[in-house]
Amino acid sequence: MKIFQRAAALGLGAVVALALTGCGGGDDQSKAAAVPEGWSELTTKGVDVAYPPAFKPQSDAERSKYNAAAADLTEGDRTVGIITVQLNFTTAHDAEQAAIAAEAGVQLGSKIEGTKKVEVAGTDDAQRIDFAFVSDGDKGQPVKGAKINGTIVTGLDSKDKTFAIRIDAQQGKLTDADLAKIIESIEVH
Repeated sequence: MKIFQRAAALGLGAVVALALTGCGGGDDQSKAAAVPEGWSELTTKGVDVAYPPAFKPQSDAERSKYNAAAADLTEGDRTVGIITVQLNFTTAHDAEQAAIAAEAGVQLGSKIEGTKKVEVAGTDDAQRIDFAFVSDGDKGQPVKGAKINGTIVTGLDSKDKTFAIRIDAQQGKLTDADLAKIIESIEVH
């Protein structure tokens, strides 16, 4: 879990250093998000996201102070997957700028695999960043050398404040279908 907390803390520091300008973000209420059957939801003041049954929500004391909500997947004493929600993490004025800031917050040594526009309920301006890195095996993290696949969905909420939903999972611990369901469940408000 520390690898994910450190990544969030490093990301925030890098984001604060960015001076971003621009304008606009809009709302598209025509697309509705749904929580898949048997799943639960992380609810915040800016965005909600569903998580699979194997994930467990973190309490205020368990999660990083930078996260408004989080749920993790553990195996023994290791966190092998985590979903986090950050709100107002940068002063970006559109999803493209928020994506640049989110990329700056990705762990040093990660490989950015792509950034693209994505449909998210409640906004017409969201971006998806996919990346990968290798675990160093510290206490609570996936075993040393394990590949971690990461995805961040970012944009602006209805008050033009940024949000970032980050999904990190050890390779093989979260199916592509479940990742797609997580992303499809995101609802901005």
